[in-house]
Amino acid sequence: MQKKRVKKGQSSSRKPKKRRSILGYLFSLLVKLTLLGVIFFAVVLIYVDGQVREKFEGKRWELPAKVYARPLEVFVGQTLSHDHLRKELNQLGYRVVSAANGPGTAEFASTRVRIFTRGFAFPDEVEPSRRLLIDFAQGQVQRITDEQTQSAVALVRLEPALIGGIYPRSNEDRHLIRLEDAPPLLKETLLVVEDREFYDHFGISPKGMIRAAVVNARAGRFVQGGSTLTQQLIKNFYLTSDRTLTRKLLELPMALAMDFRYEKDEILEAYLNEVYLGQSGVRAIHGFGLASQFYFGRPISELELHQVALLVALVKGPSFYDPRRNPERATARRNLVINLLADQGYISTAERDQAIAEPLGVRQSRRMQSGNFPAYLDLVKRQLLKEYRPEDLSTEGLLIFTSLDPISQANADAAISEVLADLQKRHGERAGELQGAMVVTDPRTGEVLAMVGGKDTRFEGFNRALDARRAVGSLIKPAIFLAAIEQGYTLGSVLNDTPVELRLPNGDIWRPQNFDRQSHGNILFITALARSLNQSTVHLGLDIGLPKVIDVLKRLGVERNIQALPSLMLGAQEMTPMEMAEVYQTLAADGFRMPLRSIRMVTTADGQELSRYPFQLRQQVAAEPIYLIRYAMQEVGRTGTARSAYQRLPAELNFAGKTGTSNDQRDSWFAGFSGSRLAVVWVGRDDNSPLPFTSTGGALPVWTAFMHQEKSEPLVSRRPAGITMQWIDEASGRLSDPICEGSRQLPYIQGTEPRVSVDCGQFIHLPQPNHAEDDSNGWFRNLFR
Repeated sequence: MQKKRVKKGQSSSRKPKKRRSILGYLFSLLVKLTLLGVIFFAVVLIYVDGQVREKFEGKRWELPAKVYARPLEVFVGQTLSHDHLRKELNQLGYRVVSAANGPGTAEFASTRVRIFTRGFAFPDEVEPSRRLLIDFAQGQVQRITDEQTQSAVALVRLEPALIGGIYPRSNEDRHLIRLEDAPPLLKETLLVVEDREFYDHFGISPKGMIRAAVVNARAGRFVQGGSTLTQQLIKNFYLTSDRTLTRKLLELPMALAMDFRYEKDEILEAYLNEVYLGQSGVRAIHGFGLASQFYFGRPISELELHQVALLVALVKGPSFYDPRRNPERATARRNLVINLLADQGYISTAERDQAIAEPLGVRQSRRMQSGNFPAYLDLVKRQLLKEYRPEDLSTEGLLIFTSLDPISQANADAAISEVLADLQKRHGERAGELQGAMVVTDPRTGEVLAMVGGKDTRFEGFNRALDARRAVGSLIKPAIFLAAIEQGYTLGSVLNDTPVELRLPNGDIWRPQNFDRQSHGNILFITALARSLNQSTVHLGLDIGLPKVIDVLKRLGVERNIQALPSLMLGAQEMTPMEMAEVYQTLAADGFRMPLRSIRMVTTADGQELSRYPFQLRQQVAAEPIYLIRYAMQEVGRTGTARSAYQRLPAELNFAGKTGTSNDQRDSWFAGFSGSRLAVVWVGRDDNSPLPFTSTGGALPVWTAFMHQEKSEPLVSRRPAGITMQWIDEASGRLSDPICEGSRQLPYIQGTEPRVSVDCGQFIHLPQPNHAEDDSNGWFRNLFR
């Protein structure tokens, strides 16, 4: 085999390649990876920075609408008792002390009350916090003095009670506070316990992370996070509470971005409003502002050292350290916080000992004070939804000012609960599961002051005041009698209370009877209504015609369709307590229709007015007929079916009203009004079973108990110019004389007075006196002129 020649000049072997150093290779790789990591981390930072800014600079929270009661106005000359004022202040969470030296405190003496008000930013003006001295005399406000300026005050408005909210789907609730409004030592206490290096680190704490890593390594699982307040805020704002490595890795760049973008105080303020601190039913309690109300029933600015320490103690675990379920555990944690403050020099040894000696002092109820009005809040929401979207009501922090009267609401709740419990006990199994409802209004304005939707007055369930459609029974009779007055009947007209039979379209015979199963023959118009006689009412309704009755009902406020059936005259028509309140409101307001309203104003979170609901009225019934029907309804209380009410109520109240019992005693009603209160009460069973009592044994006692507590103004009816007073004979309805037996005085519309008189000797002509005789007995003859 021949070998190949190698040409001259050619190398017999290739030059070997230069070998790269392993260190150089690793260095190059490290540079590339570092560069890639920097780019990746920069991208991540840019992304998370955008995420942080989007929420932190936008709408941070879905803020529920806040619903307020009416504010108590105190003015010189006002009729106001010590007891009433004390109840109002108690509703607002004021503390009765020996010396009122701070907002939210009051001191009572025999003839004066000193109040240190909290102030409130009303839509029309800011009511400042001030120390007021109120002098009383004979049950009235005599003088109001601002003790800081020593000036007289004509009128002052206390802050309105927060009665509830309209919450987002998350059911989160919070009261936003500013850092400068926080009580003394809240900021320091929080930082001592949760993040002592808050003002020194840049969003994360390497020292804390190393410490946590050691603890977790020893435990073999995540037991400590080493998170700063900034990281905790990031977790609550953007991430979940799961203790995973992925979540921790996300926390870091987001915490860095937040710390870079925002001031420390701004981050701390957001934390104060975001942190989770407890649970009230389905509502999550977020932030120190709401937690202060939830646990202590007072604004956060009024908290004392031991209370601040307890709230900060709860940050570690609101459930584990729940002061209601675990008071010993909560006390130990609170005391640890107080000791930390002392160790860091924020409080003295004496202050520490005094704070530790204090009891926890938390409210016993888990229900927020603002959750005590479910039926009324239901009414408010329904009225708002006619104008606002649900998402606006639950996320924009709107302020809704209502007409709810906290004292009237408390009285209504108590009347329903106590009387129904007594009826249940008295009648036993025959009573079954009793339920009740009540609507309370101010007859002068048409504002709804209180509402009860059921026996459990704080249960957010079926609202019987708005949704329970029940036969109204004799509550409809004033409309029938009013229609008759408009057609020429008078209070002295004689009605026929005799049996009546009507053949119905289906061939059945309708034979209405009186409650006592007896007929009463000829009877005065006013007496028939006062005694709620059915037969005379049917005769009357048939005479004037059902269309006239329906027309009056529509004018009084009934908006639903009404069928022209004979049974309408005895209240077979089904209506809700709210609908009957509309009807009786018009009767109480002298014939002026006032659409019932619960809302006065809606504003944005910063007080800009969005909607106002002003007073509206329209005359639906002339002054003379309405005066007569109200006079007749007052007779219901004087001598009629509601006369038992005056066993507890003062005679001068002079109320007007009507009892109502539906067929087979399935519903018990009473509607009545004084000068300043109208209340409609229904008592019955949800299964529509018969009751062992009528209206006088069920609804009337509830109404009476409520009015007994209200101490409302008497009903005073101004007599129209077209009304005259006449003496008539009760048996015949003819003109009579005060000296005649069986006579009574009744009002008449001019021109409708009786024209025929009875003769009881009032027209005897005495011999003319001889002027020469002694006239010393002339006074006796003058009595008969």
